Amino acid sequence: MAAVAVDSKDRVYLFTRGDAAVLVYERDGRFVRSWGNAGFTERAHGITIGPDDSVYCVDDADHSVRAFTTDGAPLLTLGTRGHPSDTGYDGTAYATIARSGPPFNRPTNLAVAPDGELYVADGYGNARVHRFAADGRLIGSWGEPGGGPGEFRIPHGICVVGDGRVLVADRENDRIQLFDAEGNYLTEWRDIQRPTQLVLAPDGLLYVAELWWRSGQRSHRFGAIDADRYGRVSVLDTAGQVLARYGGTAPGTPGGFTAPHGIAVDSRGDVYVAEVTYTFGIAPGVIPPNSAPTLQKLARR
Repeated sequence: MAAVAVDSKDRVYLFTRGDAAVLVYERDGRFVRSWGNAGFTERAHGITIGPDDSVYCVDDADHSVRAFTTDGAPLLTLGTRGHPSDTGYDGTAYATIARSGPPFNRPTNLAVAPDGELYVADGYGNARVHRFAADGRLIGSWGEPGGGPGEFRIPHGICVVGDGRVLVADRENDRIQLFDAEGNYLTEWRDIQRPTQLVLAPDGLLYVAELWWRSGQRSHRFGAIDADRYGRVSVLDTAGQVLARYGGTAPGTPGGFTAPHGIAVDSRGDVYVAEVTYTFGIAPGVIPPNSAPTLQKLARR
């Protein structure tokens, strides 16, 4: 379950790496429809629903972002499908990115700004954020590979808050970087681990999905990981103060997460967390099949 989003009616859209790419449900779990069965690669990645209920799907192996109606009719395509930009990326490791490039090389997520502009994090094969007009015209780009201000190691998630600041989940640098609309660096928030996606909820707070650091791995910022730092969800205000956290316990345990990868919050404050449980956990033999969910809902009380 790569990503999750909610529309204006609180219907839930799941972007999956299965046969039916987009699954649509009512908020109580009743199935509505599916679409996109043959239209995506096996690397579904990000899904965002705009204020007009346009559904933006980021397909990283296709090097494209496409917009659809809520029933799957195509509206817009960003990027040239199947054709990555030249960044030196070897197809396997972000460390091989030699330079930033134009849109796209394995993009990750999209955000819609209050004025309708579109911002795309171009993360796995690039180190860039791209800014588009609402009609798909490229306005500008910023970012370089690395760990300094305005540099990225997998810009993975992205959102825009009401004052126009652009927040980028700089995953492998364990931080959220903040920019103005033109890409000028403002600051960064560091009380974060491997952020994958972040959303501005109707309550005005930011909800951040954070990935598991396994014991034995190495972080650019934290160094050697000598004990598991399990996946979690953090709630921040728009000044970056952490207000609450959920998870942080072992996968398959009550309240625990395996691989938080996408997140959405509906009008009632309920939180949906999409997890790439099979991609991240089972393939390396860490999580037994069927022992951990791929979607969790946290109901506000």
